[in-house]
Order: sequence, then C-alpha cells, then structure tokens
Amino acid sequence: MNKLQELQALHKDWEKKCECRLKKTATRAVFGHGSAEADIVFIGEAPGKKEDETGIPFVGSAGKFLDEMLSAIKLKREDIYITNIVKYRPPNNRDPLPEEKSACRDWLLDELKLIKPKLIIFLGRHAMSNFFPEEKISKVHGKLLTKKFIDIPTRHFFPLYHPAMALYKGSMRKVLIADFKKIPKILEKIGKDTV
Repeated sequence: MNKLQELQALHKDWEKKCECRLKKTATRAVFGHGSAEADIVFIGEAPGKKEDETGIPFVGSAGKFLDEMLSAIKLKREDIYITNIVKYRPPNNRDPLPEEKSACRDWLLDELKLIKPKLIIFLGRHAMSNFFPEEKISKVHGKLLTKKFIDIPTRHFFPLYHPAMALYKGSMRKVLIADFKKIPKILEKIGKDTV
C-alpha cells in the first residue's frame, strides 16, 4: 500500500469511528486533499457550504483566492495537502465548538503523522488556536513559530489570516499575500535547520 492509499484508508476508517456530532447535520465528511508526500500541510477551520457539497476542502471563493496565492509562489494544489480542524460543516457556517474540534483532533493528528510535513500552515485563528491557544493571530501572522509537540512530526508552524478575511476586508488581501510570499524562504530556512 502506498502513502496515498494509506491516507485514503485512514480517512475511511476515521469517517466510521469519528464521534463528532456535526456528522448529524453535515452532508458528508470533508477529507483532507492533496499530496500524501507534501512538504506543506495547510490547516483550515471547518468545511463550508461548497465543501460540504463537494467533499473537497477550500473550493469556495476563499479556496479560489488560496489557489491564486499558491500560484504566486509557484505551487499547485497537487504539491500541498490541505485539511481542516473539523471534518464536518458546522450549521450555518458557525465557528466549530471546542467539543467538535476535540472529536476530530485525533483524525487530524493521524493525517499529520502519515504525511510528515516540514511545515504546517494555519489558515486562520481557529486552526492556530488549536495548537497555540495562547497566541493572537494579529500578533503572529506571517511569523514562523517553532514548538515541539509529542504527537506531531514537525516543529515548524506558520500562521496566516484565513483567506476569507481578504474577501470580507479588502485591506487584508495585501497582508495575506505578503505573508504568503514568505513561504518559499521559510521552507528554505527549515531545510537548513537540523531537526
């Protein structure tokens, strides 16, 4: 079994055993998507309406903006892996509750253990606060955070504002693009670091 097949099996297994109560209201689980060999894993908050319909993360307007930013640093969806803290859409796109995040946490950790990315990029404060609850995204966006977790194979994390912020607040677009453009240099720096 190759890594992609292992990942698909992991999702099918977790889809059965995940006890997140959002299962009752969502259409389907939205699995992570992209390369099982990715150096970068992007973590968002939760699926929205379009994601719930298609089963693919970040396919709405925020996803289109994410694709544009990836293209600006010469990456495509196939080069990265993208997933969410919560695998099921919260009703009316409300924020996921702590118990919903908790119910999906081991699923996310299993994805990370299998992929073993060099860098984890948080898309928004909900994704970041799941790992760095003491930090404020307004203070740490666009900065490399380093922390050793027992159950996560990387120690390099890069918080960004959620791409949807740029859609609601035009001034955030420039900030997000500027932060995003730091990713290649950060990957270079990590490559030189000895883990």
